[in-house]
Amino acid sequence: MNVVELIRKKREGGSLAEEEFRYLITGYVEGKVPDYQMSAFLMACYFRGMSSEETLTFTRLMLRSGEVIDLSEISGVKVDKHSTGGVGDKVSLILAPMVAACGVPVPMISGRGLGHTGGTLDKLESIPGFRTALSITEYKEVIKKVGAVMIGQTKEIAPADKKMYALRDVTATVECIPLIAGSIMSKKLAEGIDALVLDVKTGRGAFMQTRERSSELARTLVDIGNGFGKETVGFITAMDQPLGVAIGNWLEVVESVECLRGTRGTNDASSDLMEVTFVLSGAMVYLGKKARSIEEGIE
Repeated sequence: MNVVELIRKKREGGSLAEEEFRYLITGYVEGKVPDYQMSAFLMACYFRGMSSEETLTFTRLMLRSGEVIDLSEISGVKVDKHSTGGVGDKVSLILAPMVAACGVPVPMISGRGLGHTGGTLDKLESIPGFRTALSITEYKEVIKKVGAVMIGQTKEIAPADKKMYALRDVTATVECIPLIAGSIMSKKLAEGIDALVLDVKTGRGAFMQTRERSSELARTLVDIGNGFGKETVGFITAMDQPLGVAIGNWLEVVESVECLRGTRGTNDASSDLMEVTFVLSGAMVYLGKKARSIEEGIE
């Protein structure tokens, strides 16, 4: 099998078989496929796309490039939330402790900034002494102790995605729906979750600026989640302006703490932030079997 032939095949609009994806992804992780060839393949995918079957195969192989965490020893339905990101999106910082307080375990593997969006890890690391590089053993210990955990992607978790994630950011291939979906879901499925809530942003500040593109991404993500046997719910939310009042890692941490304390978020500039947070949290509480409906979960 030849990498150049696989790049050419995708460039011409062909579909790759599972063994072809495996050859390409395994070779990239092992350093046998260089960045310049993977960059060419990513650009071919950007212009030619992938079929739904290809996207599912791509995600599965990205997932299997590393370890899948087993959280079966932790009781309850484990639920995570993922946002496609936007300026001022600090929802995870508020949502995780809220949902954990309702008795739903929240395991989160978060990412760094991509394109113009800020990363949850970057925000957390603005807190002096906060560690996001936890081992899988520490990851399990934290969720047992406090009910929620946020860590960065470790070398054991979807290593193919970790390399590809950085490459997409510098090759103008961030906005490709199959690549976005494969990247997100390979990490989410490795967390040990039972269910997932997705927040797909739309508008001028989002990767997907039209409702049509946002809906396509949301459907792709939900189909992958359900295809792997995880109960998955998707929301499309507006990102035509920053969420909340703060922009910048430390400033967003401060705003999040103020919202958790109840000193912000009601009839002020943080109201839009809390509206989104309550809806997503309510869905997580519902999927976590702690409410009979999303509406009850919000309450």
